[in-house]
Amino acid sequence: MALLLLGILLLLGLWGLLQTCTRTPSSASRWPPGPRPLPLIGNLHLLRVSQQDQSLMELSEQYGPVFTVHLGRQKTVVLAGYEAVREALVGTGPELADRPPIAIFQLIQGGGGIFFSSGARWRAARQFTIRTLHGLGVGRGPMADNVLQELRCLMGQLDCYRGQPFPLALLGWAPSNITFTLLFGRRFDYQDPVFVSLLSLIDEVMVLLGTPSLQLFNIYPWLGALFQLHRPVLRKIEEVRAILRTLLKARRPSMPGGGPVQSYMDALIQQGQGKDPQGLFAEANMVACTLDMVMAGTETTSATLQWAALLMGKHPSVQCRVQEELDRVLGPGRAPQLEDQRSLPYTNAVLHEVQRFITLLPHVPRCMAADTQLGGYLLPKGTPVIPLLSSVLLDKTQWETPRQFNPGHFLDAEGRFVKRAAFLPFSAGRRVCVGESLARSELFLLFAGLLHRESGSLP
Repeated sequence: MALLLLGILLLLGLWGLLQTCTRTPSSASRWPPGPRPLPLIGNLHLLRVSQQDQSLMELSEQYGPVFTVHLGRQKTVVLAGYEAVREALVGTGPELADRPPIAIFQLIQGGGGIFFSSGARWRAARQFTIRTLHGLGVGRGPMADNVLQELRCLMGQLDCYRGQPFPLALLGWAPSNITFTLLFGRRFDYQDPVFVSLLSLIDEVMVLLGTPSLQLFNIYPWLGALFQLHRPVLRKIEEVRAILRTLLKARRPSMPGGGPVQSYMDALIQQGQGKDPQGLFAEANMVACTLDMVMAGTETTSATLQWAALLMGKHPSVQCRVQEELDRVLGPGRAPQLEDQRSLPYTNAVLHEVQRFITLLPHVPRCMAADTQLGGYLLPKGTPVIPLLSSVLLDKTQWETPRQFNPGHFLDAEGRFVKRAAFLPFSAGRRVCVGESLARSELFLLFAGLLHRESGSLP
């Protein structure tokens, strides 16, 4: 097997070298500048596996804000810095609204769902999801009440530790349960086997998706398939799907035509009654949409809250100032409300700075839906494009101290909260995160509530 693989790689290397040497200049004239690719591997040797976004930012210093890298033999255009990213995401419109066919997500979702679908299928799923979330009260009073209820449950768990250190993962239980309540129409006890299994599976899937073997599979799907590199994550995803199918089945009897919609699944079921079984509301795509919401709606918010706790531990003076503001504005015993954000500028600034500083989602690739001018270059349809969000959140032209944790980035000279145009943790344009409003509400209420629970530091 080893000799066979070596022979295949040598043949492919010779073929790649031949292709590189015989490529005509005109075929590359429309592309932005970039490092010269090597046969077969392209520019992979320039990208550190665990710090790809940092590697790309370093390349942008040499080649400019719009440049080309070769991921294997796939030409990919990278956008770096606020100006280039903002212009592309906001100014290009539908021409940059598609996703490239990433191998592992094609296997997982088959072009369905919300986050890795494209075209009419994506537009229908996105519009339905936004409409449903709004109807369920996201970003308004009804959802805020659910968040505060979950905050009380989380505080009850923290009280069990009596001021002693607690597992950081515990802070992820509340945002995850808020998402599950929204999706499934029921709140889980923290010890519920379904709740525990879902959280464990989500963690395992996210770890597997970030492994070098999965990155290799996405660049060389045939090689990954040969060595079954994708099988572990597909097995875990199927376990998540099995749970989602069970929950979907349990909701069906409570959703006669025209009944009240109490969850995302309810809305899917109601819309799917009498519809084309191959359409958006077929069971397979219902599960695909819910899977996307489960993965995106739990991991990112949970990780942000956990990072917030770590950063408060590292910067006790910042935490102390937040708690002083909370004590002054809320007083003893009152839980925060969404309306309090304007009266809590420092707390709001700290939470925004947490999201900027951790750059949790460095980039999510796009794809040209048509031949389009981008950054002065005519890019052909199907070109993968990486808007490097981390380069925006760390842009030296937009932030005074980009590599430092500094809540002052979001405060003016009088201490008032200031919105920053370069604050794009949820992306921008047509594919801005559908859960942005929910995430903002959750994070503010949970962060403020946890720090207001006691005058000392987080245990």
